[in-house]
Amino acid sequence: MNELIGRIFSFEKQVFPNQSTLYARLARDGQSPKALMISCADSRVVPEHIMQAEPGDLFVCRNAGNIVPPFATQNGGVSSTVEYAVAALGVRDIIVCGHSDCGAMKALAVDQDLSAMPNVVAWLRHSHAAHKVVTESYPAMDDGQRIRAVSLENVVIQLAHLRTHPSVAAGIARGEIALHGWFVDLHAGSILGLDGETGRFVPLREGEPLPVALPQAARRAADFAEAAE
Repeated sequence: MNELIGRIFSFEKQVFPNQSTLYARLARDGQSPKALMISCADSRVVPEHIMQAEPGDLFVCRNAGNIVPPFATQNGGVSSTVEYAVAALGVRDIIVCGHSDCGAMKALAVDQDLSAMPNVVAWLRHSHAAHKVVTESYPAMDDGQRIRAVSLENVVIQLAHLRTHPSVAAGIARGEIALHGWFVDLHAGSILGLDGETGRFVPLREGEPLPVALPQAARRAADFAEAAE
């Protein structure tokens, strides 16, 4: 803890003075983040570090398992963060980011005993669909392969949950919001992105098109002609 406190002093004495112009602008003009990133609370996965983001670049929501509960009338931290990012900040890109060796997904994939953590058990119910997909749609795998498969499918499931949130659904219908599914491979130091056309995760490569789970495009189920004036 003393080491962390020491870094606070370093921020005050070195980091802040060197970026005083940026912080002054953010304090004066407010924030206008480029994306909302929903990632795992795992200490090894730091969104700002991965994306080399400056203060003000990202609106971040972190929780165990990078989970987005389906929309419900009951308030929750993730739901409120999503709504604020879209409705108040005008965020147009939302990223759900999973990662390898995820403790939450490991517990889900290999049926670890979580009886001493009832809140964790309840939280992971939002990922049961990923577990079901892997159990019934994948061939036999060892534990490592199974954890990775559940982690990847969990990103897909949470993106589907995102679309149940009214602010997100409306933004998608207007063609103003794109959804991204990412996966950080901690062992390889690489990032995979979900390609919405193929349904597969592919490496993000410099100079190549970015794989997007759901690109920005108007999506309205009904087609009505504009009323005549």
